[in-house]
Amino acid sequence: MPLRVPQAPVPALRSVLTALSSPTAVREARTPALLGAQGPATPELPLPVHVLDRVTAQGVAATRLAGWRFHIRCGERVVAAAETMLTPDGWAFSHFFEGPYVSSTERALRQAESVVQPYQPRLLSVPELYMLTLWLHGDCTADADAGHPAANDLLVPLAPAPPGIAAHRPHRVAELLPVLTHRVTPTRLLGSPA
Repeated sequence: MPLRVPQAPVPALRSVLTALSSPTAVREARTPALLGAQGPATPELPLPVHVLDRVTAQGVAATRLAGWRFHIRCGERVVAAAETMLTPDGWAFSHFFEGPYVSSTERALRQAESVVQPYQPRLLSVPELYMLTLWLHGDCTADADAGHPAANDLLVPLAPAPPGIAAHRPHRVAELLPVLTHRVTPTRLLGSPA
């Protein structure tokens, strides 16, 4: 398998396992698929979630680690996801959720497994566009908590993708960042002071 899934921090995994064993946390999650799941729920496929804070005209992206996401499997299917966040006291469980990004991430990962080159999978969020991508980082030995997208890395927009950006179509970072730069650059309103 060309995907080299990074190891999540042990405290992040532990926080998800604790939440899964808490009937209160599961009940309050408002995830019907997780509530109705039969059998044990197990976290798998940890992916670091990076946030794209800034895209410059040169295409250099500033990212920061926002958390780790785990798929929650019950039996043969993924029913939800769990997200952790970094707090001043370390990694903590944030929330459970379900929805289109869970199945879309699974689909993108299956597609990525057919690529010949090995990659380290990550998630990259672009909040200004309400966009989430599977980020296939070419340096499989890199620290999953750090770094920014390299020009030859691949970004696979997850569904639902913003209008005009095709979901599940891999793009080289060097190709997609200029498009994102154009979209997130604020336009001056008519009559606004210069």
